[in-house]
Amino acid sequence: MDIYELTPRAADGTPYPLAQHRGSVILIVNTASKCGFTPQYAGLEALARKYRSAGLVVLGFPCNQFGAQEPGDAAEIAAFCSLTYAVGFPVLAKVAVNGPGADPVFAHLTRAKPGLLGSRAIKWNFTKFLVGRDGRVIARYAPSTKPEALEAVIAAALSEPAP
Repeated sequence: MDIYELTPRAADGTPYPLAQHRGSVILIVNTASKCGFTPQYAGLEALARKYRSAGLVVLGFPCNQFGAQEPGDAAEIAAFCSLTYAVGFPVLAKVAVNGPGADPVFAHLTRAKPGLLGSRAIKWNFTKFLVGRDGRVIARYAPSTKPEALEAVIAAALSEPAP
């Protein structure tokens, strides 16, 4: 399966086909509003703004599976992201990232890039996956990896020609 075949839901519940980002570099992150890593929204937004014109797309997927740290509904999440961190990148519908109800996007990502010791489970909020212009999952990053630490690998991915 190709990541571009997947269609998660936008925050308003409408389909959000990933095919619209074919040829872009995509940074996919499971997010939460009440987590110790929540300030990473600022770094993610900085990356999105700096590299948008070069072809970077940042996608946030709110998730409430870790310590119930994303309890809000779509409107509350959108307001928080906008008012607190001026987030302009797409924050999609709340999803599960682990277990039988895991969103197909995260099932695909964790299959392509397992974690430590081959684990497919996502351990916490703000796990990051970088997808190249060709749709291949380049890398998986731990929640503790700050967005600014990804700048060099993002710049390298953006320097690759689109297929």
